[in-house]
Amino acid sequence: MKKVCDFIARWMGLMVLAVAALSLLVPSSFAWISTWAINPMLGVIMFGMGLTLSPRDFRIVLSRPKDILTGCLAQFTVMPLLAFALTWLFSLPEELALGVILVGCCPGGTASNVITYLAKGDLALSVGMTAVSTLLAPVMTPLLVWLMAGTMVGVDTMGMLLSIVYVVIAPIVVGLLCQRYLPQLTKAVTPYLPAFSSVVIALVVGVIVSHNAERLLVGGLLVVLVVVAHNLLGLSIGYLVGRLLHLQRPKCVALSVEVGMQNSGLASSLAVLHFAAYPLATIPGAVFSVWHNISGALVAKLYQAQADSDA
Repeated sequence: MKKVCDFIARWMGLMVLAVAALSLLVPSSFAWISTWAINPMLGVIMFGMGLTLSPRDFRIVLSRPKDILTGCLAQFTVMPLLAFALTWLFSLPEELALGVILVGCCPGGTASNVITYLAKGDLALSVGMTAVSTLLAPVMTPLLVWLMAGTMVGVDTMGMLLSIVYVVIAPIVVGLLCQRYLPQLTKAVTPYLPAFSSVVIALVVGVIVSHNAERLLVGGLLVVLVVVAHNLLGLSIGYLVGRLLHLQRPKCVALSVEVGMQNSGLASSLAVLHFAAYPLATIPGAVFSVWHNISGALVAKLYQAQADSDA
């Protein structure tokens, strides 16, 4: 069973890509799952994150405040500004622009820690950044979306704040409590969490793509182009910020991955909940979920090779 889970977690990118292709070509394969299920599925992923966090991870934040602050500033400036610039540069329709901005304003992705580990980056910094950016998300994400997209659509900042608390923060807290009061159970399930989260992420992508397959086939190429540019620029600028600050290579790698990989499932969830009048706004999040798992695996190989050559 453990070998199967390790295999699933290792090939997460291909699994997500396969599910996306299936749901695009055969929408009925996942269309029977309602979009309301996205929030509970994201909650399950966040609950798993809570199970894997430890007091040591939070001590990292206190012991390395400068590194964490640098990372979070990059997280909540680089990707939102890139999203805004790309929507303007490509003259995206309002709905798609909103979706790209939602992705840019979300916290770091849940798979970023695994990619940082594989890339031989600073794993402690990556975990600390993910934890802090996630905790800041209820305030930062609605505020940034309002600043970037408030002139295009009405933004319910308080509603978004509460949604992120329910979908992200509450499940993490429950996971931490389970870890504290049910340590044996937590220890038993933790090895299987990466594979389980990978499957749930693939299901989220499948649901979103299947419900928007027709729209995606019509205007999908432009969305893919913008999403790929958004992710690759985020990865590159994140690394460049580290180099400009004269950080060690492992820290630059962690910064690159944390900035470039977003919690795009949350972006799609917020689009479903708060921007139902703009159905295409869910598409960039779904495409990002597929692409950043592929690019993450590729960049991990690149950084790993770089680290081996420097050794």
